[in-house]
Amino acid sequence: MKILVTGTAGFIGYHVAKRLLELGNEVVGLDNINDYYDVRLKYGRLAETGIAEDEIVYGKLTQSNKYPEYRFIKLNLEDRENLQNLFAEKKFDIVCNLAAQAGVRYSIENPYAYIDSNIIGFMNILECCRHNSIKHLVYASSSSVYGQNATVPFTEDGIVDKPVSLYAATKKANELMAYTYSHLYHLHTTGLRFFTVYGHWGRPDMAPMLFAKAITKSDAIMVFNQGDLSRDFTYIDDIVEGVVKVIEKQSDVETIYKIYNIGCSQPVKLMDFIHTLENALDKKAKLIMMPMQAGDVFQTYADTAKLETDFGYKPKVTLKEGMEKFVKWYKMYNKVC
Repeated sequence: MKILVTGTAGFIGYHVAKRLLELGNEVVGLDNINDYYDVRLKYGRLAETGIAEDEIVYGKLTQSNKYPEYRFIKLNLEDRENLQNLFAEKKFDIVCNLAAQAGVRYSIENPYAYIDSNIIGFMNILECCRHNSIKHLVYASSSSVYGQNATVPFTEDGIVDKPVSLYAATKKANELMAYTYSHLYHLHTTGLRFFTVYGHWGRPDMAPMLFAKAITKSDAIMVFNQGDLSRDFTYIDDIVEGVVKVIEKQSDVETIYKIYNIGCSQPVKLMDFIHTLENALDKKAKLIMMPMQAGDVFQTYADTAKLETDFGYKPKVTLKEGMEKFVKWYKMYNKVC
């Protein structure tokens, strides 16, 4: 298949593109490589797939020196003209849209970045899919759409009309926009509500990287809500296998509009997560207990029964195994002894 994967300088996008290439697909990766966090990490991910930083030119396809069937383009999703030209030229079969302005807390400080990327950018993706006979659009939604929903585990038919952050609101808007295009134009769309993803090449603004850095440097960790939080942590390898199953086997599902939770279905208390990381690093953390932050939620807990039934999705990596893998990579990447 010929697949466009957006967000391939990002955490999940990088891993998905790499896996699709290993399976023999032709892939075009797209990312705007913004500076939301250290771009060296983004260029490092690209380098792992054979895309050299000094060969990247905005709006131009760069050939991978590692995968013959991989090309990358630096492009903003808001750049409607260049995006339309890319679709017309490459004639994709499948689009996997993982590009977005991420981060719950950042959305409180920089709201326009979320409207530009997550609303306008997603609208452009939908229009390009509509006009270029795309067989299937798979896109990233988020567990944040569940807001302060107290009914757990979260199911796909649960209440999602009370987001507590602009980021969550944009992800819910994506689902509504996709539904409209599925209804009006018979575009096959599948939204994946990602729960907390961690692992090698992860984002530095998320807990595993933040905590690992602090513990390694003997700095204190800010623990919000006095540590009384829980998250459905899922290792990246499990997430990637789930995404790839959806991309490859969508023809088995008749409904043209679908939403799935994709997580581990085993929420972990934040303090247990910290203790597991301490064990993997063999070093104790210094903790500063803090109140709840605006835009945060008390817990996330995925019911993944639908994804398991339709696609055979079943996470395999335990928290202990995942944390050990993550720490091994973290030490190598940061040259920590």
